[in-house]
Amino acid sequence: MMIRAYLRASTAEQDANRAKADLDEFAKQYGQRIASYYPENESGATLKRPELFRLLSDCQPGDVLLVEQVDRLARLNEADWAKLRAELSAKGVLVVALDLPTSHQVMQGTKAGDDFTRRMLGAVNDMLLDMLAAVARKDYEDRRRRQAQGIEKAKADGAYKGRKTNTELHDRIKKALVAGHTVRQVAHLVGCSTETVQRVRKLMAQAAGQA
Repeated sequence: MMIRAYLRASTAEQDANRAKADLDEFAKQYGQRIASYYPENESGATLKRPELFRLLSDCQPGDVLLVEQVDRLARLNEADWAKLRAELSAKGVLVVALDLPTSHQVMQGTKAGDDFTRRMLGAVNDMLLDMLAAVARKDYEDRRRRQAQGIEKAKADGAYKGRKTNTELHDRIKKALVAGHTVRQVAHLVGCSTETVQRVRKLMAQAAGQA
């Protein structure tokens, strides 16, 4: 059994490695060691997550996908969550989340002669995982709705100025792009999402066209 930690943050301004120490400590409590880490700055509402699928590609049946919280993995809509669950099942990957105690028994390994208990706990865990995924998605949609309402109110009041650009991050992205790195390479080098790199690249192209 190999344990692979998935570390996701939603934006480039957030540190995807923030939970690394907590995951390390959790694994040590069970006498286990994390074999590899997969940090990623991508929205939890999309399946366009290269590092998550690189993790799954590296997995063998029985390996563990370790996350801090279920919502690091599952703010997906119902159809996308079903696709990810099917991929996890096909690969034989076991999900363990610090905020899902029923999943922790996986860290102890399979005990001889206790297959019934393992299967029962696995069924309960799958049910709770689906439930928490649905809660995570609802929370995401509720926050988006409140955010949109706040923006509309600010616009009506003449107080909305839009999201402030991270100029320091954009400068680093521009330098990496000019140096000839690919979008994915730049995202990895500066620690941001590929969408952010593509947005900056588009702005650079527009500026060049106006020059």
